[in-house]
Amino acid sequence: MYANMRLGQRGPQLPLSIDSSRCQGHGRCSLVSPKIFDITDDGLGQVLVPEPGPGDAADVARAIDNCPESAISFSAG
Repeated sequence: MYANMRLGQRGPQLPLSIDSSRCQGHGRCSLVSPKIFDITDDGLGQVLVPEPGPGDAADVARAIDNCPESAISFSAG
């Protein structure tokens, strides 16, 4: 899984983000990993921990895999 590889690397990494233009507010990310993701007042997903540690790799990967809109990624913006 991409998330596992990204979190397992040493050195700088791109922050975890949710593309608000793609997010439809299904909320799966916050159900899978409430420590990393939440839902805004507008009903869209938001990242609480932009640089999750290796211990969060499985939850982040599940959130990425479960997002029906593919809105979650590691990106520069």
